[in-house]
This record gives sequence, C-alpha cells and structure tokens, in this order.
Amino acid sequence: MQAIYREVVLSISMFSLLSATLLAMQPAPTEQRAAQQPTTQRAPDAIDSVVATQMARREIVGLSLAIIDDGRVVETRAYGTITRGGTDRVTPSTLFQAGSISKPVSALAALQLVDQGALSLDDNVNDKLRAWRVPDNPFTQQEPVTLRRLLSHTAGLTVHGFPGYAVGAAVPSVPDVLDGRGNTGAVRVNVLPGSIWRYSGGGYTVMQQLVVDVSGVPFPTHLRDRVLQPLGMEHSSFEQPLPAARAAQTASGHLLNRQPVPGRWHVYPEMAAAGLWTTPTDLARYAIGVQQMFAGKSSVLSADMTRQMLTEQKSGYGLGPAVASSGATLRFHHNGRDEGFDASLVAYAQSGDGAVVMINGNDNSRAVNRIIDAIAKARQWPDWEAPKPEMVARAPRTSRLPDEVSGRYEFQNNNMLTLFVQDGVLFTDVNGLRDEDWIPTADGRLVSTDRAVSFRPVRDTRGAITGVAWTSPNGTTRQIPRIGPLFTVSAGRDPDPHFTVRFDSARVHLATGGAAVTGSPLLTEGARAVFTRPTMDFANVSARQFVISEDVRGRGIERHGHAIVRVAHYRLQTAGGERLVIVHVDADGRVADFDVVSR
Repeated sequence: MQAIYREVVLSISMFSLLSATLLAMQPAPTEQRAAQQPTTQRAPDAIDSVVATQMARREIVGLSLAIIDDGRVVETRAYGTITRGGTDRVTPSTLFQAGSISKPVSALAALQLVDQGALSLDDNVNDKLRAWRVPDNPFTQQEPVTLRRLLSHTAGLTVHGFPGYAVGAAVPSVPDVLDGRGNTGAVRVNVLPGSIWRYSGGGYTVMQQLVVDVSGVPFPTHLRDRVLQPLGMEHSSFEQPLPAARAAQTASGHLLNRQPVPGRWHVYPEMAAAGLWTTPTDLARYAIGVQQMFAGKSSVLSADMTRQMLTEQKSGYGLGPAVASSGATLRFHHNGRDEGFDASLVAYAQSGDGAVVMINGNDNSRAVNRIIDAIAKARQWPDWEAPKPEMVARAPRTSRLPDEVSGRYEFQNNNMLTLFVQDGVLFTDVNGLRDEDWIPTADGRLVSTDRAVSFRPVRDTRGAITGVAWTSPNGTTRQIPRIGPLFTVSAGRDPDPHFTVRFDSARVHLATGGAAVTGSPLLTEGARAVFTRPTMDFANVSARQFVISEDVRGRGIERHGHAIVRVAHYRLQTAGGERLVIVHVDADGRVADFDVVSR
C-alpha cells in the first residue's frame, strides 16, 4: 500500500506543477459572478486546472462555460482566443454554434403550439404540413409520423445530421433539404414509425417546417419572439447566415485537425436541428427556464407539458432533451456539434444545478466531459458519478507491454481505438492528439489514469496480439479485436499486388463519387451506399506505397454490413499532402471501408 500511496502523491504533485505551467501558457480566464456584473480576475481553481490541461493536451483554441447553481447563473468563464494564432480573446459574450443543442431549444416552440391547441403530439404531422409533406409508403400506412415521434427520434426518419454549407455557397430551402436536393439524402421513413429509436436531424427539420406552416412566421422570427426573448437569451439567434453585426461577435470554428473552418463557420438552413448561435450564458438561461417550467413558474411552457418533455420516450430521450435519473435527481442534457464547434449542456430539473461548455473546435475525446466532471465535483452536484481511476501498483519501468499493444483496435463497429507510445507512456490517440494515459500494472493489465477502465492483451497460439479484453467501470469485460499496427512500422513486401491494383482503381471511383461509386464492382454493397459523394482524400494522388497488411479473419470486424478478413495500409501522396489510409477488405477482395488516419 505504501508504494501505491507514493505513486498517487507523485502523480498529484506532477499534476499541480503541470497545471501551473499550462495556466501560465493559456490566456488568463475571465469570469462574471452574475451575468450583469463586470468581468473580474481571480485565483485559478480546480476547474481552471482541468480546463487548462484539456485545452493544452487537445489543442483547443477557445472555450467558454457557464455554471448554474440554485436556478441562477453564478459564474461564467472564458479561455483562449476566437481563432487559432489570433489575439482576440474569447469572452462570455462570444457567440458559438450550438449544433444539436438547437434541437431541445427548438422543441420548446413545437410544444408551445401543443399547449395552445394548434398542434397535437400524437396526430399525423401531414395533417398540418403545407409546404412539404412526409411521403407516404407502406411504413407510414401502418403508423403515422407524429410530433412526439419527431421530437423523440422515433419517427423512423432518415438523415442523422447535416454538414452545413460554406459561407457564400448557395443554400437550399427546407423543402429542398427534405427532398435531398441539398448536400444530404432525402428525409424519408424507412422503418416503422415508433418501432425503434434512431437519431434523426432529418426529423427535426420536418418539425421546423411544421412550426413554420402552423405559425405562418419564419422560423428564426418565431423562435426569437416565442422562445429566445422570453427566456432572456438576448445574445442568441437562429438566423442563418447571421447578419453582419452578430457575425462580428462570433468565434471561428476549427476542425478535428485544428485547422480553421474555411469562411470561419458553416451555414445551416436546418435551423431546428443545428442552426442556433448562442453563448453558454444564454444556454444556461434556457436550462433555468426549463427548471422554472418544470416547477410551474414560467409562462413559456406549462408544467404538464414540461413534465412530458422530460419523460423518457425511448432510449434515454424525452421530447427534445435527453434525460437521465428520476425524482429529485432528474436531469436533462444534450451535446452539440457543427462544423468547427462542439458544445455540451447538462442541468437538473429540480435542484437548480447545471453547466454549459462550448468550444470553437471539434473534439472526439472526453475533454469536455472531464471539464463538466470538474464542475460537478466543485459544485457538489447530487448523485453525479464522476469517473474515478483505479488505484494500482505500477509494473516495472522495463515492461514491454505498452509497446506490444500499440496499434489500432475496433472499439465498436466503425469506431477505432488508437493506442500510441511516446516517451515510454502509452496513451489513447484521438484525431492525432493525446487523450487518455494508461499505466502497465504488475498483473499484466493497462489501467486508465482517468477512470476505472482497464484492458489486457489477447494473444493467439503464436503469442501475437489479436485484440484486448476491455473491462468497463461496471466490471463487464468484452473482446475488442485488433485491426493492425500504426504507420510507424517500416514498409514491407506486398503479399497481394493484385488487390493493390484493384484498390488503385477503387480509390479513383471513390474520388469521383456518384455513378462511379454506385456502379463499382470493386466496392461492397455497403460501401457503394455510403460513399456516394466524392472522397477528396483520394483526389490527385501522385504516388502510392504499400506499408503492411494484416489477416483479421475471424476477429469479428465488420464494416457497413460486411465481415472484414484483411486490412491493408497505404501511404498516398496527394496535392493536399500525405494521406495514411487503412483499407478494410471483405472475403471477395472488395473494399468495404477505409479510414484516413494521422499515425
């Protein structure tokens, strides 16, 4: 036990030193004790330390947050700059895109119309739609698309999300979006309404048209008058694109590789699904408004309708927000992503606690979750279970385990886990940046320094690692198959030059898109259905080098409905720079999927 205690003390000391260094590197955070009071400086605290660590490790350019306590905005903090390499600081009034947090805010407008008797939760929405209607088919003839199903992602509609449009590009109307004449497919019912939960931004775009048809008012105007202004969200707008005066108050978006979004951000005609510009303070006011509605103290929405909104319909979703727990600890939450922006909101319906975090970057790590965990701990939220790392005895420094497990694994279907070693430390690589660290233990496991998660290698009869046995915080263990090594390995001899020639032709088809993809015999049926748009990573290839391949037959890897038997790695030289490509091959030698990676 003494050795373990020394390890923890040393870790805390090193973390304190690191946090102090990172805080010196970052622009000093600003704060408002209440929304109306001036910005003041203060001594850094535990929340600042976590924010600084995550911003530095994940190269987050700018971040803004708001903290709710007892139904009030008690703190706002802002860090970093509005654009990479710039000097203009993020402030609590800097505008960010809310992404899918637009959905629960927009849902209030539809539920108000139900409160007023202009809409019903359970009638066929085609009874009220005018400018566009949900096309009938055998599924809708059995079950209707209703507002309840639109808001809870159970209407059976397609189109998960929307990429938006470059600033200055032609933007389609909402009916054109719904009929697939934009940059996404047509929004259609392809499964029995009410039978399953499936996230659908397309469904919320139908809801947007429904609100416009029933109210007779443009969506941004209706939301401003009926939702944003009554809730005190004075800095927020659904206008797409923003007028010049508001655009001057925005942060610039940054992609997963931390490069700026061309034109600073995208335009979203799918306003209900992804079109809200706002601040953490304004989103906190939305959350406080919901808390007041739930208590029957708001005229925006009745208490009865609010309780329906916060009642789980299916798979953890209410009518707009996601919901968790019950009774005194009932909370509502939602995450958001637009091109170059991520956001997260969580609040308790009864206790009056909550927080909002917004960043001007896309990030696939747990960075924002860690910041919310730090806020929850500091504010002592009821029943919040922040991750706690396991206390372990470290293996000798000479352990070869980190180097042995370095590589890529199929964490979930079409979701890779990348493990990388640098300076003797094994960590999770997320989009080319360091995320979660892993400690080798004396009992042959690797344990997270961040949460109670561990894994141990799974080997075949020859001793080669074919996967890992992953143990989650709840104690369950599952097998995660290995995909292959990182691109740090030396290039080897190509065991199947014939397939490489086929891949050369397949990537030309993928770069072309359209009929070249849908008619390609070199791609699986699943790939032909998914990759209809041109793959720009495969455009203008000047050279291709085979690196390595791995036989993964029997490991249970599947991509787009096809079992994978081999994974091949290639380096491509393109006009846009080097591309590291992993190609997933089925038993018929066809390309089932590919990944463009950073290591």
